[in-house]
Amino acid sequence: MTQTPDDTPVIKELAEIGRRSDTRDVLNHATKHALNKFEDYFIVDVDAHVSEDQFWEEVLELIDNDVWKQIGLHQFGSFGGGNALLNLAPGLSQQSVGGRIGHQGRREPVEGTEGHPFVTSARRGMDALGLDYQVVFPSAMLVLGMHPQDEVEVVLARAFNRWMTEVVLPKDDRLKGLLYLPFNTPEVCEELVEKYKDDENIIGFTVCSTRNNPVHSDVYTKLYSMIEETGKPLAFHSGYHWGDPSFAQLNRFLSMHALSFTHYNQIHVTNWIINAMPERFPKIKMLWVESGLAWIPFLAQRLDHEVLMRPSEAPGLTRLPSEYMREMWYTSQPMERTDLGMLEATMKFFNAETQLLYSSDWPHWDWDAPSTITDLPFLSDQAKRNILGLNAAKLFNLPVKRTRPDSEQTLKERPGVS
Repeated sequence: MTQTPDDTPVIKELAEIGRRSDTRDVLNHATKHALNKFEDYFIVDVDAHVSEDQFWEEVLELIDNDVWKQIGLHQFGSFGGGNALLNLAPGLSQQSVGGRIGHQGRREPVEGTEGHPFVTSARRGMDALGLDYQVVFPSAMLVLGMHPQDEVEVVLARAFNRWMTEVVLPKDDRLKGLLYLPFNTPEVCEELVEKYKDDENIIGFTVCSTRNNPVHSDVYTKLYSMIEETGKPLAFHSGYHWGDPSFAQLNRFLSMHALSFTHYNQIHVTNWIINAMPERFPKIKMLWVESGLAWIPFLAQRLDHEVLMRPSEAPGLTRLPSEYMREMWYTSQPMERTDLGMLEATMKFFNAETQLLYSSDWPHWDWDAPSTITDLPFLSDQAKRNILGLNAAKLFNLPVKRTRPDSEQTLKERPGVS
C-alpha cells in the first residue's frame, strides 16, 4: 500500500504467484538482490533440479529395451503418468503441504519461445537468480536406488542420460549435468562413464544417496578407477525414503526432511573414510550434495573419537577422519541459519572458504538464493566469491567468465512485477 500527496491510500494488487507464473516473476526479489548485492560476482549453482516427470514421456521414448519401453509407455498413458516405472509413492509426497508450499511441478507458459520448454524455464531461472552456470540433477529419480528391480534403474538411467545429453544440455551452454549412475549395477556404471566421460556438458558423475549399497565394496573398484582417471568429481546427492525402516517411527515430513537428507550421506561418508577409500583413490574429488552443513562437524568429531579409540578397525587410514573430510566438497543447501554463531563455527571447521559450493535447489520448496551467502556477516568478500562460484569453477574446471545478462535487463523484461 502507498499514499498519494493528499494522503489517500492507494492499494496495488500484486499478481498471484502460482504454478503457471513466469519463473522471472517468482524470483523477482532474488533478481533485485542480484542487482544490488552481487551483480559483479561469478556464480555457479551446483544443485538445481530437472522436473523430469513433466517430460517423462520423452525419457521413456529413449529407453533402449523394447520390453521396458512398452511397459513404461503403457503405464504413462494409462495409470502411471509421470510416475511410470518409478518407485514413488505419490500419496506420501507431502513436501507441498497440500499446496500451501510450492514444490516443483511448475508449468509456466512457454508458448512462442524457441527450444525445449525445460531449457526456456531454466534460462529464466538462471537469469533471475543471477547465475552464470547451473548444474541440474533429476528429481523423481532421486529414490530410484531403492527400486526393487535393478534393471528398471538401468534402463531409466540410460534413457535419462540420453535425454540430458541429446535433448537438454546442448541447448544452453550455461546448463551442465552430472551423469546419473545406476549404482546398483556397477558394470553399467562403468559402461556409462566410458561412454560419456568426454562429453563437455557432463562435468561429473552422481550417485543418488538414497540406497543401501556399501560404497566401499570391491565391486566398485574399477568404477572408481575410471572416475579418478577422468578428473571429474563424484557427487552423492541425498534424499529421503518413507519406506526405509529406520524412519518408520517418524510421523511428519519435516522430521523426515530434517534427518533423512543427512542420514544417507553420513552413512556413505563414514564407509568411504573408515574403509580408507581416500587412500585407495586419492585423486577422486568427492562432493556431498543437499545435506546442509550442520552434520559435518558432528560426524567428523564422532569419527575422530571412534578411530582414536579403535584404530585397529581402520588400519588403512594415515590421518584422522576429519582431515579427509576437510578435503571433500559440500553444497550449501539447505543451509541452517537459525544461529549465525554456530553456522560460522561450522563453516570454519571444514574450511568453507575453499570447500563449500553454493546451491539453490531450485525449484524445490526450500530453495536458497545467492543472497543466503552474500548476507552472511562473518564471511569476507573473497570467501563469498569463492563459495558462490570460484570453488565450483576449480572443482568442475569451468571457465570463470560472465555468461548471464544484467539483472537490470532481466527486471525490465517483467515490468509489471514489483
